[in-house]
Amino acid sequence: MKIVDVCEFYAPEGGGVRTYIHAKLAAGARHGHEVVVIAPGREDKVETYPGGGRLITVKGPALPFDPRYGMFWRAKPVHDLLDQERPDVLEASSPWRGAWIVASWRGEARRSLFMHHDPLSAWAYRWFDGFVPRDTVDRGFAWFWRYLRSMCSHYDLIVCAAPSLSKRLADGGISGTVTLPLGVDEGLFSPKLRDLALRAELLRLCNLDPTAKLAIGVGRHTPEKRWPVVIDACTIASAKQPLGLLLIGDGHQRSAVLKVVGDNPHVHTLAPIRDRTLLARILASGDMLVHGSAAETFGLVAAEARASGLPLILPDEGAANDLAGLGYSETYKTGSRASAAEAILRMLARDPAELRAACVQVAQDARTVDTHLDELFEAYAAPEPLEQRAA
Repeated sequence: MKIVDVCEFYAPEGGGVRTYIHAKLAAGARHGHEVVVIAPGREDKVETYPGGGRLITVKGPALPFDPRYGMFWRAKPVHDLLDQERPDVLEASSPWRGAWIVASWRGEARRSLFMHHDPLSAWAYRWFDGFVPRDTVDRGFAWFWRYLRSMCSHYDLIVCAAPSLSKRLADGGISGTVTLPLGVDEGLFSPKLRDLALRAELLRLCNLDPTAKLAIGVGRHTPEKRWPVVIDACTIASAKQPLGLLLIGDGHQRSAVLKVVGDNPHVHTLAPIRDRTLLARILASGDMLVHGSAAETFGLVAAEARASGLPLILPDEGAANDLAGLGYSETYKTGSRASAAEAILRMLARDPAELRAACVQVAQDARTVDTHLDELFEAYAAPEPLEQRAA
């Protein structure tokens, strides 16, 4: 089976989508499928991966608000590639320009839209949360729901990585959705990697000694990640109990994030960590993950933290919240600094032994990205409608 993924939000310096694409290329080779990824880039280029997978970049302009990412400008170069590749399954990974390019290609292929992007949560809900109810926002953005329904009608199946997103699409009148949750790299993240010496060093970077607690945040510096909420919540909580925040990431809003950090000596920022083994050690050595985004389509960082035995502080909306559990997490009102600080303090007040036991237990059951890809390839090869198969 040949699978071609027209991936609008891939970038060499990217985060979750980049990680996922590389895992898909490797898994395709293991399963005997040919996986070809077509992405916008700075130049026309073809990279070949072990097992026959390829990453083809099509030269185009940079995304205005994040120049690390490119844009598909004209449909013809992508259509020409699709004419050459002749895929069995053609996948789009965002509901924007790439999806229409896939939908308008005249060749024969089963078409799948993988919702790697949640526009309403990233923008509309974030703008209006706390001011008007969600159903009012949806009515105000009825034009977007009409657009989404029209675009999705060109696809045989819509794949979501979180049940909350599948439900929201179904409630919005989009049929044919199926939930195939993502997962973490098998064998990489584990509570066994906890390193007290590393923890002490990370707390030292936050100007604290090992008796303090260490919160970790991981992700791009973009508005939907809501880093001001995380930073302020940790600052509020630290007034009652010593708490350091290690913030890992970068992005086009780095200066705005650093402005919120200000001269707080207990918040330390690090560049993105490409060494996945080191990231796994850091996650296992923290005391909690504090997550701000309610615009995730899965919540890979939260899943990796959970697989590392790290307690979770999560917003009460979005796909990351689907990963919450009573024994190992606390939730807070999305976008509320005060509510997030209260959640942190509730976590700090828990019995440490009971919390550790719950975190280790859930980590043992971590779903892997290989399991997700096994199910995805099986679904693409299935002759019957995917929604019937998933039921």
